[in-house]
Amino acid sequence: MAGRINDEDVKAVRDAVPIDAVVSEYLQLRNAGGGNLKGLCPFHDEKSPSFQVSPSKGFFHCFGCQEGGDTITFVMKIDHLTFSEAVERLAGQAGITLRYEEGGYNPSHQRGERIRLVEAHKIAAQWYAEQLATGPEADTGRAFLADRGFDQAAAEHFGVGYSPQGWDHLTRYLRGKGFSDKELLLSGLSQEGRRGPIDRFRGRLMWPIRDIGGDVVGFGARKLYEADNGPKYLNTPDTAIYKKSQVLYGIDLAKKDIAKASRAVVVEGYTDVMACHLAGVTTAIATCGTAFGGDHIKILRRLLMDNGSARVIFTFDGDAAGQKAALRAFEDDQKFAAETYIAIAPDGMDPCDLRLAKGDDAVADLVQPRTPLFEFALRQIVSRYDLDTPAGRASALDEAAPVVARIKNSGAQHEVAVQLAGMLGILDTQFVVKRIAQLARWARDRGGKGPAPDQRQRGGAPQQQAGPTRNTPRGPALNLRNPVFATERELLKLALQRPELVSPAFDAYGVDEFTAPPYAAVREAIMAAGGAEFGVQDPQDYLVRVREAAPDDAVRAMVTELAVEAIMLHRGVKGVDEIYAGAQLVTVRRRAVERRIRDITGRLTRLSGHGDPAELAAVQNELWILQQYDQKLREHGAAAL
Repeated sequence: MAGRINDEDVKAVRDAVPIDAVVSEYLQLRNAGGGNLKGLCPFHDEKSPSFQVSPSKGFFHCFGCQEGGDTITFVMKIDHLTFSEAVERLAGQAGITLRYEEGGYNPSHQRGERIRLVEAHKIAAQWYAEQLATGPEADTGRAFLADRGFDQAAAEHFGVGYSPQGWDHLTRYLRGKGFSDKELLLSGLSQEGRRGPIDRFRGRLMWPIRDIGGDVVGFGARKLYEADNGPKYLNTPDTAIYKKSQVLYGIDLAKKDIAKASRAVVVEGYTDVMACHLAGVTTAIATCGTAFGGDHIKILRRLLMDNGSARVIFTFDGDAAGQKAALRAFEDDQKFAAETYIAIAPDGMDPCDLRLAKGDDAVADLVQPRTPLFEFALRQIVSRYDLDTPAGRASALDEAAPVVARIKNSGAQHEVAVQLAGMLGILDTQFVVKRIAQLARWARDRGGKGPAPDQRQRGGAPQQQAGPTRNTPRGPALNLRNPVFATERELLKLALQRPELVSPAFDAYGVDEFTAPPYAAVREAIMAAGGAEFGVQDPQDYLVRVREAAPDDAVRAMVTELAVEAIMLHRGVKGVDEIYAGAQLVTVRRRAVERRIRDITGRLTRLSGHGDPAELAAVQNELWILQQYDQKLREHGAAAL
């Protein structure tokens, strides 16, 4: 086993790789105010962004599912890595050489499984590309690309390669690089032969498939020789790093432009992606040997941010198979907030053929949104019925009406209902409109899980809470309309985000001054991490230490939440400064003093008349001291702390 990574190196990795740069490789981030960024959470499905990133703190937190942590935690969760694997990956990006506490530097064969499999694919991709560029056997592959309008520069841009026809060329090459037979089989690059591992891909043109972070995780291989008895396209089997339903070819190249343009073009093949990108349609991506489905939608939604102007354009062949694929894509249409369209060239050519026949401009023109996907689906439905008969029109309406009822925009729904009446030849347009509106109402009423019980009882919209909802109980419910809880929360946010404004006064506050158990636990964690004063000295390491000091995952999530959540300024307050911080310090302290005064007053009442005179005098003296302190706080504010 490899030794423990040196703590200084872990800190260096955290400091060297900005969290927003890492997170933005997986989802689109937008300004959330207060120096924070927001996006759609990659760890659970949501329609509006509750995932926030604080670049200055180096933390992320989702106010929906409560996932949170630092850059290393994000990489661990998003790519299912161990702590060491995540640090190693980030260190590689930052050019940091890691030291290990036991056994010196970590030898490559001791790295985590995922790191090893990704490394094997990276080396394999480079080797395949070299074979295509210089190998004499690769003439067939080069000719295949040239026939489709792709030169060597295009092949290099997309990393296209060639796998030689021999049994074990790549297998022997990777063995020479230190990979074991077990690793080669687990990676999917090799498969079992009669005498040991042999190459999975032989005599084929190779497209490296990268995940959204840019790592090669698999390959798509195109048959070149008649003697090859395998399928036309052969993909890497599902492995620890490759799931074909969860990857999109070209997403590493297209993600920034998809986010920037709020548009994605979904094509059917690797050469179609190449043709689109070379024609200037740099938002093109494709599935890898499987139908476009729910997991692919999740990837795109995080990039498109579900804003109202987002567009997803599907291109399909005009044949029966292409039409079937389009209808299958429409089944998932409602999982998008984006508008979905279909683009089919009049002569049924795919983007690659279209570019060859008519040039780049024709490809760019093809993917301009024209036909909404729901309209295409309606026309396909209507075409199956005999509209010359009343029974045919009624049957077509029965099948098509629920499709229109699913359209999200009510205005568009009404217009399409009118169009449907025209398609069917039904003169009573209002009959069709009312029928669809009724179906839409029923769908809303039954929709999914339906309204929450408390919403049904009130008969109105859910009440807005001042803070995020939580999935796990943490003591009494934190109703942030309670001003006591709200102020305690603000003070803890200041202690985590702006420790210089509350230190050193905050460090003298007792745990019992925080009445909500979760907040008291966070106060304890801050104390265990060295207090707010340590946060002034080393803000980055401070938050890491506070999280590590938390007793459990619930408190750890609360720490991250408070470290990322925006500080709530009251009306009339211009900014987060010493005056604002002082007001929170004083309010929390005064409430604690008031609680103590009430306790002592009750005790004094019990002692009056029959208590020990000395004890009575001591209690009266303590009460007087507290009352004087409360008056000073009231008159002088933070100066009296």
